[in-house]
Amino acid sequence: MELPIYQVDAFTDKIFAGNPAAIVPLETWLPDETLQKIALENNLSETAFFVPNDTGFHLRWFTPTVEIDLCGHATLATSWVIFNELNYDKNSITFDSLSGKLTVTQKNNALTLDFPIWPYEQINIDPRITDALGAEPLELYKAPDWVAVYDDATIVQDMMPDMQKLSKIKECRGIIVTAKGTGDIDFVSRWFGPNEGIDEDPVTGSAHCVLSPYWATKLGKTSFKAKQVSARGGDLNCDLKGDRVFITGKATLFLKGIIYV
Repeated sequence: MELPIYQVDAFTDKIFAGNPAAIVPLETWLPDETLQKIALENNLSETAFFVPNDTGFHLRWFTPTVEIDLCGHATLATSWVIFNELNYDKNSITFDSLSGKLTVTQKNNALTLDFPIWPYEQINIDPRITDALGAEPLELYKAPDWVAVYDDATIVQDMMPDMQKLSKIKECRGIIVTAKGTGDIDFVSRWFGPNEGIDEDPVTGSAHCVLSPYWATKLGKTSFKAKQVSARGGDLNCDLKGDRVFITGKATLFLKGIIYV
């Protein structure tokens, strides 16, 4: 069997930046074991698979080791492929997913994800977090990811976590570190997830489902210019509206080819 594959760099307008995702269009679902093996072979933070359905497409995301509930950059990358490579003639795409219906719209060469916000609650600072990250946060919050807040963007950017120690924290999907930004950047972040098969995700759209409502309370605003300060880096614009966050970014094609399975 031959399957098309695309690799798209998301949340950037140039290759070798942003977050690379592999995109595999399917006519019907393959066995989950096959999907997971393809994701492992690709060895990217996420491989997205989708099939057509009555309302649009059914979308699934796999890290090299597990299927996940929500992925922003791979949804952005999938949408770029549908809009630009598959002769799709609408300006909006509806996906069915493990996180419900997700909508992506295209305007002026940018793509906007309509995602749910994630509720969060403050918890006591866990000494394991301080030990693994190498710096004690000002605050710690619990959501699907844990959010460690710092008072200096440089701490976030320069952080060198101990992934072995982070992997022993099993209570959350991953660890977000964040701080107020400088200049025209409202806030910065990074995301670590060794338990998900990803030591560091270069740009994490889903993290902004909790970062956006958190920073809304701190900054007193609902529109943000955010930057993920990983080595590759990525740029996101986030707008809060009710219980949804609209995450806008760009994407660019790196490669396309064929998988033989």
